[in-house]
Amino acid sequence: MTLPIGATAPDFEAETTEGKIKFHDWIGNSWALLFSHPKDFTPVCTTELGALAKLKPEFDKRGVKLMGLSVDPVDRHAKWSEDIKETQGAAPNYPMIGDTDYNVSKLYGMLPAAISGDPLTRTAADNQTVRNVFIIGPDKKIKLVLVYPMTTGRNFQEILRVIDSLQLTAKHRVATPADWSQGEDVIIAGSVSNDEAKTIYPQGWKEPKPYIRIVPQPK
Repeated sequence: MTLPIGATAPDFEAETTEGKIKFHDWIGNSWALLFSHPKDFTPVCTTELGALAKLKPEFDKRGVKLMGLSVDPVDRHAKWSEDIKETQGAAPNYPMIGDTDYNVSKLYGMLPAAISGDPLTRTAADNQTVRNVFIIGPDKKIKLVLVYPMTTGRNFQEILRVIDSLQLTAKHRVATPADWSQGEDVIIAGSVSNDEAKTIYPQGWKEPKPYIRIVPQPK
């Protein structure tokens, strides 16, 4: 069962391409993006890892650390990285977990608890459920879960958009409407009474319906 939004992200220790980490300590006071792959040397994942490497400065600007995962061993990740650089123009510039004991995949509900054995004998199809994105806040709570099929590459621009919304709404008592982008109008959260809203937004708001109160994005 996939972990729900609001659950504490399970802590774990794991070997990565940048050494051994303890997940919560690694996150520290940052946000984190944990994204998983069913197997090394798979075509869609190769494009994703390269795309994410190119976008890393955008995640850095937002204070978001990146952590990849595949059930294959770390030494295979290093070889795969060479292919990613050759074909995509950028190699992973963030740690990749070698989840050879399936511990993290099981903790995060991506593989059944009964799975065991040598990961190198498993195919990508065997691990097709290891295609998740978890956004985790500085409080170590899960803020977003996305699950992609193996045949559909992830849209990292959408993931950046969601992070912008999550960080804005964590700081201000607002919500973002459909297709919102950075700088556009937002909605006053339902938890804010009209009396409170008048204090926060003395200039007022647009109200097409009493439950839809629209204001410019707070700074």
